[in-house]
Formats: sequence, structure tokens, C-alpha cells
Amino acid sequence: MKHFVLGTAGHVDHGKTALIKALTGVDTDRLKEEKERGITIELGFASLNLPSGQTVGIVDVPGHEKFIKNMVAGAAGIDVVMLVIAADEGIMPQTKEHLHICSLLGITTGIVALTKIDLVEKDWLELVKSEITEFLQGSFLENAPIVSVSAIKQEGLAELIKAIDAAVSKINEKADDGIFRLPVDRVFTMKGFGTVITGTMVSDHIKIGEEIEILPEAITTRIRGIQVHNQPVEEAWSGQRTAINLQGIEKSTIERGNVLVRPKTVWPSQRLDVFVEFLASNSKNLKNRALVRLHTGTSEIIARIILLDKDELAPGQKVFAQLVLESEDVIVAGDRFVLRSYSPVTTIGGGQIIDPLPLKHKRQNEKIIADLNILQSGSLPERISVIMERTGFSGINLRGLTFRLGVNAKKIREALENLFSSKKAILLDSEDTTVISAYFYNQLEELIGKNLAAYHKNNPLQEGISKEQLKETLGRAISAKLFNLALRSLGKKETIVSDKDNVRLAGHQVQLAGDLDSLRHNIARIYSEAGLTPPSLTDVVNNFKDQKAKAQSIIKLMLKDGDLIKINEELCFPREVLGKLRDDYKAMLVKDGKATPATFKDLTGLSRKYIIPLMEYFDVNKLTVRVGDHRILREKT
Repeated sequence: MKHFVLGTAGHVDHGKTALIKALTGVDTDRLKEEKERGITIELGFASLNLPSGQTVGIVDVPGHEKFIKNMVAGAAGIDVVMLVIAADEGIMPQTKEHLHICSLLGITTGIVALTKIDLVEKDWLELVKSEITEFLQGSFLENAPIVSVSAIKQEGLAELIKAIDAAVSKINEKADDGIFRLPVDRVFTMKGFGTVITGTMVSDHIKIGEEIEILPEAITTRIRGIQVHNQPVEEAWSGQRTAINLQGIEKSTIERGNVLVRPKTVWPSQRLDVFVEFLASNSKNLKNRALVRLHTGTSEIIARIILLDKDELAPGQKVFAQLVLESEDVIVAGDRFVLRSYSPVTTIGGGQIIDPLPLKHKRQNEKIIADLNILQSGSLPERISVIMERTGFSGINLRGLTFRLGVNAKKIREALENLFSSKKAILLDSEDTTVISAYFYNQLEELIGKNLAAYHKNNPLQEGISKEQLKETLGRAISAKLFNLALRSLGKKETIVSDKDNVRLAGHQVQLAGDLDSLRHNIARIYSEAGLTPPSLTDVVNNFKDQKAKAQSIIKLMLKDGDLIKINEELCFPREVLGKLRDDYKAMLVKDGKATPATFKDLTGLSRKYIIPLMEYFDVNKLTVRVGDHRILREKT
């Protein structure tokens, strides 16, 4: 069944609360101060069973201009409005302001209740009706029924209920973005249960026992109990007035304006991309960087408006802008908002959230405006592409796209398949559907190629660069998954070659020219002339005073090429010299059956400095095996 909320609107003392009591039997003025002053201050709640069998939740809002903040908090979750106008006073200032607010919040369905008809003559009543009809021309209520009622004399109530039922039946159920959100409009403590919050479910559903997060404070708790229309239920759905009993949370930690969400589905923000309508009823222009009061859900936050392509707004204009907030807000793309002036406080406009988590934009930038136009009215694949571009090399997962687009995850998955097939998006992680724009992915591959080429140019003696060092040269927050994906892709294209932890361009070869070639020849000569008694590595490098770093690099290259063989940290031998020794040593072992350091000395004439490292080297390389104090061939030939 569809779930809807009816909200009242209208000037103070026009009979909204009395009418709700006449319809439902519930007095929504629960505070002592409300009883004493005879006006609604806080939001009130009730429910009404309609002839069709539909039950609607009712939010009664205050009409006094001092409590517009509370009115907006209540209006944020309603689907159909009942604009209440007293017959003895007619259209008043808050009648107009409330109508503007409802329009800005995207409400498109409603009725007009003409109250206190027992206080006026019939001719006066017809005159007021005519005035109301004229006033509503051009608004979303221009074709709404005007029902004359008297709460005191119980007149017209049946007709009003029929009109409400007819209005509700025409409402299309809102598209659900699949992100559970419940803006808190009331917090109280119930004896024996603990902390209870109430609000109107914006989307999705929630069950008893589920873990939820309270934003922006990031408090995690569980749902202990749920009530809808004062009845316990196992779960609540989008559009329902809901009371939720929270487990282990103090009342003082929650306030109106907080939002209940599922963990890691919504992220608080202090900067919003928005589409703003500046009401035609405003008397003066709105300047860039003006302070405003932002109303979203049940919260009010001071913000500064940044006009992206104008220096000021004239009444009636609609533009893209950024709102920079004094404190964090909790909102999803597509949500509606109301703007009120900082001082004096009046409703000046409102609109819709385009991106709830943007970066700071430059003003007068055509690309920014073009992207905002796409985010507002482009196709879903186009909108996904803009968000992917905005997240750059970081990419974005499915939950993030749902949050920043205000679109159900199922539809986003379908659109992503089109982007994958057209090679406009790259799947980075299938587990949480993290994607990156193909534009940025291709940029990364190009950057890796350029950085490798630069490294080879600056380090001609190095065959390659370590993967970790290459990743650092990119100078960006590139994730390991993205980096490794790019390396695998470039490897398949045969652009690069990965050798364990090192990477090089496929066409790269170490080439020694000029002084480097001469240096290699000099090092080779030192080792060749030394034969079986080479100097230590340290001594070899120190022979080349001003070229130590180059000498070290060339020795590494000679070791890699196999021209030199390293037997310990300080000793290297020419390949030919070590090869001949191996043959001689093996022949001795075949003849004598075993070898000791003494017999190895007889064979080579070397000192212990060389004998022990060489005999251990041949052990490690599986020519010999040590048995007691002597060696034998590992395998007999």
C-alpha cells in the first residue's frame, strides 16, 4: 500500500489545529505553552482513516511567522498539503509564505480548507472564495477544491474528508532512491523504553533490529522498536510517519535536524551544488556570497550562497549555485530545500540539490555549468559520467553513486553496463562496484608510460624501476587496485614489462655510451686482472672517486648480466674465472672423493679469506655438500 503524509499550512489562528482535532479527535497542541497561548508552536501529529481504506499521517504545523522554522521542518516530509484559510480574515502573510514553501519543496497536490465559516455571512464567504481562487492562479493549487468547513459546528467535515481522499488517490508514489533516511523532527524519552525519535520516512524501509547511524554526529545504534500511527510494527516504509525506539542512546545526543541512515550510505557535507529559484515576490536582488538560512529535511543551517555565473540574482531568476554551510548537513541528490534570508528572516527561495558532495568550483566556468546541466537533466549514463569525472582517480562505488545521484542502485547498475560496453567506464572492484572514468584511467596509463620513459632517461644504467617507486612518481592518491590494474593492462598491451617487483618499458635496454662504457671496461679489467683474488666491492667503487654512484650502478648491471658473480656482500668474481675454478674443483673431487680447506688451498693457492667464501658458494650452488669437516660432490657424475 502507498503511504502518504498530509500537512497543514496557513496563517496563525486560522484554525489548523482545531480542524485536525475535528477530523481525527486528536489535539496536536501538546505543550503547556501552546495551551496557554492558544497557538501552535511545535509540530503536532495525528492520523486519519479515509473512506478508501487509506490511512494518512498528518503533520500540523505552526502558522505564526516566528515559528516558520518549525513549519518548514514539518512540511519537508509531506505529500499533500491542506492550505487552511480562515473565512473571517482571508489571505494573510503566512498564507502566502507557506504556499511558497510548499511549492519550493516540490509539493504538487493539495486542497484548500476554508475554515470558520460560522463567523461570516454567506455573501462574505463567496467573496473570500473568489479572492482565494484568484490568489491561487498559477500555483500548484490553482485547480484544488476549496471546501468550506467549521470545526466548531462540525460542518463540511465529510466533504473535506472526501476531498482529502480524492487528492491522496491522485498522488503518484515517489520514486524511491533506496537510501533509508528519516529526518528527526522530535526526540523524547518514554518510561520503560528510553529514547524515541519521530519523523517521516523519506525513502526505503527499516526493520526492528537493524543497525543505523545518526548523522552528522556519526553515532551508531540499533532499532529497538517501531511504531506507525501509534501501532507497533516490525518495519516501516517510505512515506510513513514513524516513531523509532533507539537502543542505548541518550536523548541529549540527538536533536531535530539529525538524520537516521544505514551506515555508509550517506555522507555529511558542508558544500552543496544546487539549483536555486529566487522567488519573484522578493523586493530586492540577492548578491553573490550573501548569507542565507538553509532548510533541508528538519534542519536549519546558516550558509553562504556562491552564484556560479552571476554577481546577483533578480527576483524570479533560477540559477546554479554552491552553498557553503556553517555546519554539516545530511542530504541526498534530488532532495528539496528552502532558503530564508539571514535578517530579517523571510522565505526568499529554494530549489533542489544537484550534488551533495562537490568540490569547490571556480565561478564563471562554462564546463562547471555544462556539468550541472547534465546532472540536473541529462540521461543517467551521462550523469554517472559527470560524477565519475568529479571523483577522478579515486573512483566511486555503487553506494556513492546512489547518494550523489539520488537514483536507485538497480537503475545505476543497468546504466553502468552500458558505460562498460561503450568503454566509458572501468570496473575497478566488483565487490562494491567501484568504477572509474575511462578518461582518467587512460590518463593514468599514459602517465605511467611517461614516468617510465623519464626514469629510463635519467637512470640509463637501471633496467627498471620498482613498482612502489613508480607508484610514488604518479603523485596522486592512486589506490593499489587501480595501479595494479593499469600495470596488468599495459603488460597485456606489451607496453611495459613487469619483472617481479620491477617495471620497465617494453623497448627499454640498458645502453652504455661514452664515459659509462669506458667505466665498465675499467671495472671489468680490475676483476679480470685480479683473477681469484679480487678486491672488495668497496675498494673497487672507491677506485672511482667522482663516479662512485655510476660505478655501483654498472657493477649491479654486470651482476645482472652475469659478467660478474657475487658470492658474498663484498666479493665478486668474473664469470669465466669462477667457471674455470668450478671445473677444476669438480675434477679434484671426482679424483679424491672429497675436499677440505687445506686441499682447496693446494688447488688454488688462495688464503682463507677466499677459500671459505668460495667453498660455501659451491655448497649453496649445489656442486658440493658438507659432511663433517669436508665436502663431497652433491651428485656423482
